[in-house]
Amino acid sequence: MAPKKTKLLNTRRKLIAKLNPTSPISEQFRTIRTNISFSSVDNDLQLLMVTSSGPGEGKSTVIANLAVVFAQQGKRVLLVDADLRRPTVHYTFGMTNTFGLTTVLTKQGTLRETVSKTDVENLHILPSGPIPPNPAELLSSRAMKEFLKEAKEEYHVILLDTPPVLAVTDAQVLTNQCDGTILVVSSGKAEVDAVKKAKELLEAANANLLGVVLNNKKTQHTHYYYYYGKE
Repeated sequence: MAPKKTKLLNTRRKLIAKLNPTSPISEQFRTIRTNISFSSVDNDLQLLMVTSSGPGEGKSTVIANLAVVFAQQGKRVLLVDADLRRPTVHYTFGMTNTFGLTTVLTKQGTLRETVSKTDVENLHILPSGPIPPNPAELLSSRAMKEFLKEAKEEYHVILLDTPPVLAVTDAQVLTNQCDGTILVVSSGKAEVDAVKKAKELLEAANANLLGVVLNNKKTQHTHYYYYYGKE
């Protein structure tokens, strides 16, 4: 029983914007949401990608909470687990990964058939689905472009959780298809050179890099602090 209890507590901590919307951390996520909205006045930032330079920096936690606060704003939101190598979104929201993005891309199911509702109003989840042998090829396929086009017709905001930039090419493949990209950096863990390299790779792939979320920054009041900075 102990491992299950620990896993449940960890999941609850990850979705703090849902479980404790009045907390200082939840307010920081709302600040990020506001800054995203104002970062491009002339262009509609409907399709957003969240990534990091390396693993374990908290990008999946950040994107899950961003999805919640966008949905709380009344927007119809789709969170897509586009990490086809080490997917985690289904764990965060307590659902199975039997069907998902790969199901849609391989034409084994439609978007409407495959998405899952959550207990957060307006928020739908599309897990990764079965892990394929060719993630980069799938993400750069015509089927992916068609999927994104359909998703933009159905949802106000689409958020893509992608693998770390320096680990594989998946994020670079997707970034030029997105309206904006956010880089998550873990304070005290991420190396400066790695973050710079990730930024260079994204820009070389024509990313619209909106800014950086500084994660795990300790303050006097909380152990986790999220900051959104315009590049």
